[in-house]
Amino acid sequence: MTSLVIGATGNVGRRVAVRLSELGRPVRALVRRPERADLPGVEVVPGDLSDVDSLRAAVKGVESVFLMWPLVSGDPAAAIADTIAGSARRLVLLSSAAAQYGDDPGNVIGQVHLAVEKAIERTSLEWTFLQPHGFAANTLSWAPHIRKDGVVRGAYGSMHSTLIHEADMAAVAVAALTSDGHVGAKYDLTGPAALTQVEQVRVIGEVIGRETRWEEVSREVARELLLERIPAKYADAMLDAYARLAGREPDQPTTTVEEVTGVPARTYAQWVADHAAEFTGS
Repeated sequence: MTSLVIGATGNVGRRVAVRLSELGRPVRALVRRPERADLPGVEVVPGDLSDVDSLRAAVKGVESVFLMWPLVSGDPAAAIADTIAGSARRLVLLSSAAAQYGDDPGNVIGQVHLAVEKAIERTSLEWTFLQPHGFAANTLSWAPHIRKDGVVRGAYGSMHSTLIHEADMAAVAVAALTSDGHVGAKYDLTGPAALTQVEQVRVIGEVIGRETRWEEVSREVARELLLERIPAKYADAMLDAYARLAGREPDQPTTTVEEVTGVPARTYAQWVADHAAEFTGS
């Protein structure tokens, strides 16, 4: 029973595809540039979610689908969900905890993920939604600054995040794709501890063995730094979310990863150790 992985070249999707292949399941990956995929043991097919015809061809004969939503809008979600439902039985969506607050007109990121979830809920698919809070991998954007002078500059350093390792998200996804008991679940996923951005930078230094520090800057300066890598709409939404989180008690970590997989969620320090080379350049 073939599984289709959409987003198989991403941090989570790659691990999902590789693990399914290791379990002996036939795996197909829908990717934009097959020649760059580097997914041994996986059937790689060209395509894009924005091209429904390529999606329809990729999902033909597939029993289950892992979907990471890469688009900046939820508008195409209904057509995409219907196309997947036309062939597949089960779908695991990598959504976001922001979807829990998607009815808030100021929560742009949550609105997109909620729209995708609602589109899937309207189909016949046996769905499972993964709703992670903070991706540890997002802090890889600090790597160039850590390598340069050990200083990370940003706003709202007191903002807490319960950062989760991509391997834990993938493990939950594989469980939902390959075993029963997950249909209709919305899994609230976190790492095992809430850390401020200041603490995250300190942990990086401790793990890689060099001096690191957080430097607080104004929102305006932080926005300019974000605009170097993401659109203004999302930079503003991110900073708005940071401002709200900086002024309240941190979210409590969940035990969902362990409940689903039987293994406790990895710590942020473990994640940094797994990515140490990217912070040191060696």
